[in-house]
Amino acid sequence: MQSWGEKPYHSLDYELKQRFGEKVYKLTLNGGMSCPNRDGKLSFGGCIFCSEGGSGDFASSACLSIPEQIQDAKKRLAGKRPVNQYIAYFQAYTNTYGPLEHLRKIFTEAIEDPEIVLLSVATRPDCLPDEVVELLAELNKKKPVWVELGLQTIHESSARFIRRGYPLEVYTDAVERLSKHGIEVVTHVILGLPGETREMMLETIDYLNTLPIQGIKLQLLHVLEGTDLGTYYKNTGFHVLDENEYVALILECIEHLRPEITIHRITGDGPKELLIAPLWSSAKRSVLNHIHHEMKLQNSWQGKHLEQKGEAHGRSTDTL
Repeated sequence: MQSWGEKPYHSLDYELKQRFGEKVYKLTLNGGMSCPNRDGKLSFGGCIFCSEGGSGDFASSACLSIPEQIQDAKKRLAGKRPVNQYIAYFQAYTNTYGPLEHLRKIFTEAIEDPEIVLLSVATRPDCLPDEVVELLAELNKKKPVWVELGLQTIHESSARFIRRGYPLEVYTDAVERLSKHGIEVVTHVILGLPGETREMMLETIDYLNTLPIQGIKLQLLHVLEGTDLGTYYKNTGFHVLDENEYVALILECIEHLRPEITIHRITGDGPKELLIAPLWSSAKRSVLNHIHHEMKLQNSWQGKHLEQKGEAHGRSTDTL
């Protein structure tokens, strides 16, 4: 069993402290971009779970310049805690879906702030043409760049249901191309999609273990008002995970995950005013405490399943 400080898994907080010597905070920025799943290139409806904010409900206003957004976000953190270093996080919609020169401008403006130590860009794998990857590689030489990719699931039936809009091989190709340039990849996975079994969700984790990704966000499915998923839920009442089910599933996912992959999230906190289900998820701190308590009770840690699997096959876990 490896050690990651206070938690039995490779948390983002631990990773950032190892790299930068102290806690680092995200500044959520808005590059003013849309999404091919919304503007008609692929469809107009967006992914079935996507709210009007495009997963950027906490981002700053796109009416402000990037330097203004950074200063505004810093002010919101000021007085709450001492902060010296930040991540510039482009979150809303698809943040490589725009003209190359616009991307160069906003990303460069972000990393030029001396207190920004890292650039994080949330996007779709089908919106990473070679020239954009080359731009990110260029920026990566100045300050570290993370690219967050919304995979959600490896299963094509689920991908069609959520209207993801691209096949699995597009995601895999994007990871490989980013990896060749030394750009770190953080993958988003949704747990609890309608019709997905425990085995299917663990297959997604097992697949990600085979790829050169450095981080993962494990997100509980949120049903939000104003989304097509919300309408579907009201019409069908499909099963959403209860808290005990989710905690048990999270433990299994963590135990199946390669120890060196940084876990950026193990739950989520969608806008409370929009949340339809599951309502228990709005108590984020309580859910986190529940997960950590169960990990302690069950002697659970990241990669435990892989270690046991290695021992069962009579070989060193170092080769896993």
